[in-house]
Amino acid sequence: MSIYLDNSATSFPKPESVYLAVDHALRDCGANPGRGGHRMSLDAARLVYEARETVARFFGVSDASRIIFTSGATESINLGLFGLLQPGDHVVTTVMEHNSVLRPLRALQDRGVAVTRVGADKQGRVTADDLIAACTSQTRLVVLTHCSNVTGTVQPVEQIANWTRRHGILLMVDAAQSAGLLTIDAPAMGIDLLVVPGHKGLLGPTGIGCLYVREGIELQPLIYGGTGTQSESDRAPQQMPERLESGTPNTSGIAGLKAGIDWLQTTGLETVRHHERELLEVLVQGLKALPDVIVYGPDNLADHGGAVSFASQRHDPSQIGFLLDHEHDIMVRIGLHCAPEAHRAIGTWPQGTIRVSPGHFTTIDQIETFLHAVSGIVARR
Repeated sequence: MSIYLDNSATSFPKPESVYLAVDHALRDCGANPGRGGHRMSLDAARLVYEARETVARFFGVSDASRIIFTSGATESINLGLFGLLQPGDHVVTTVMEHNSVLRPLRALQDRGVAVTRVGADKQGRVTADDLIAACTSQTRLVVLTHCSNVTGTVQPVEQIANWTRRHGILLMVDAAQSAGLLTIDAPAMGIDLLVVPGHKGLLGPTGIGCLYVREGIELQPLIYGGTGTQSESDRAPQQMPERLESGTPNTSGIAGLKAGIDWLQTTGLETVRHHERELLEVLVQGLKALPDVIVYGPDNLADHGGAVSFASQRHDPSQIGFLLDHEHDIMVRIGLHCAPEAHRAIGTWPQGTIRVSPGHFTTIDQIETFLHAVSGIVARR
């Protein structure tokens, strides 16, 4: 039987309720929400409204109109960055970011935005002091991943947020690896822009995500077009969320996202986190016990998200990944994981690592089967 250990890329499998919600949206609410007065259009609009309220409550947001549905974390990041920053602005970020942050910032840098990347230690940890020291009088925004997709390191979001809020600097947090695993109350944590994918820890389908925009922040739209409102004008509407949501929404994806969050709330994040910790303890201890294997990331699992990276001193990551897949039917991620600067920071450039990321439906037996398979592979000459 296949063992899927690539949940940091996309969670699999999904709860049965997610599959049913997507099917229901396609079969029974297939009209265009907000673009008609007939019954099916109204049903679809109601579904989107209820999902937006669900997302808002899950992240501690009182005004659901500040939740913008997108195609995923990448679009959310681009919407936040390009909608906010102007030439002459300064951005502070870190070397632990995903290319979804690094590449739009590179494009903005070419347009006159100054960018500073703060370094990390060998465990992938960035300190609040280093982030603060990198800020200047021109700093408009700090962009920080909540949890590294390479090392699993949880970064000091609340610590930096306390400082940025006092100094009038905005904070964007990429929660791609933490949403659905760690409790996130965006307003209470001082987060101004929260980036969330639907298809990872929130257990929704691919092609859906959202961006929380704190009240008082006005972004320029990334995409212009029909919104179902103010059709008489050729300008984008001012009201949220329509201002930032042009085009037909992904109703089935939104339905699946709501179902994923409902499952998490019914199960309880504490239960989800406890199961993840149990899996990580067996996984990390088992990998560290293997000869010639190096495990990257924090030693304290309380500071650890769901991703674990390791490497063998005698085998290339691609070889290990290939053998796990073809000989043992075990699926992991190998390479640079779309985060090249993170690998430079932890010393795994250019070969990358093998990344193992258990999920909500992974079992201890599956982790032990994986460890047995890796043990046999790394013992080969």
